Amino acid sequence: MNLITLSALSSLPPFSMDSETVLRAAFHLANVAVLAVVLAFLLYRPVREVLRKRTERIQKQLEQAEDELKQAMTLRQKYERKISEIEHEREDILENARKLASDAGRRVLSEAKAEADAVKERASKSVEMEWERAQTEMRTAIIDVSAVMAEKLVKHSMNKETHDEILSETMSELEGMSWRD
Repeated sequence: MNLITLSALSSLPPFSMDSETVLRAAFHLANVAVLAVVLAFLLYRPVREVLRKRTERIQKQLEQAEDELKQAMTLRQKYERKISEIEHEREDILENARKLASDAGRRVLSEAKAEADAVKERASKSVEMEWERAQTEMRTAIIDVSAVMAEKLVKHSMNKETHDEILSETMSELEGMSWRD
């Protein structure tokens, strides 16, 4: 065996590793490759599944926000149609009042116009309140989705040093602010 080892040593490159070192290195390399393959089989699917579920959840939230926005726009169109109908009704009331125009008719005309304006004002306020409510709900939904997405992004991308640095900067800025009552 010494003759084989010596002849093998003489054919080695200038940095001269013996056959035992080469075998150990090859064995370690094979172990690392087997470990990498096993970990890939064990972890690839669960990580991919978690990412898929997260993507689906965010997609559902975005679709829900879009649906709520569409509902708000539909509601706005509905109330605008109601205002138009009320305007037509107002015009009809005014036209009827004009037909009965006389001294007494002028008084009725004035009352009809005031009533129509009040109906229009109530309807307009109702539409405006409903529109503001829908906008508030939409903003809240978008803020909630954005907050969840930002929280997840920050969780995955922020280390302790970055967290401490941002916290201290924010505290310094807050200390320098003057608070309004």
